[in-house]
Amino acid sequence: MPNFYCEYCGTKTSSISSLTASSCSRHPLGSGKGKHKLYEGSEKTKYSCKYCGTSTSSISSLTASSCSRHPDGSGKGKHAPAL
Repeated sequence: MPNFYCEYCGTKTSSISSLTASSCSRHPLGSGKGKHKLYEGSEKTKYSCKYCGTSTSSISSLTASSCSRHPDGSGKGKHAPAL
C-alpha cells in the first residue's frame, strides 16, 4: 500500500484524501492556516532541499529548519523537498 506525504511537514497517510483534508502545522501561511500539500515525488532514503541541497532522511526533518537560500530570503522560509 502506498504512502502519501505532506510537502510542508512530512506527515504520512495512506490516502491523498485524508492527507489533504487536515490542517498543516508547517503551512507557509502559518500553523492551522492551510491544509497539507501532497508531496508528488517518490519515497526516498534521502530528501534534498530544492533551494540549497541540504539532505536529510525524512521530509519532516528537512522541513523543520529554515533555508538560507529560500526565495523569500535567508531565514524567511523552510527547506522544501525536491522531487
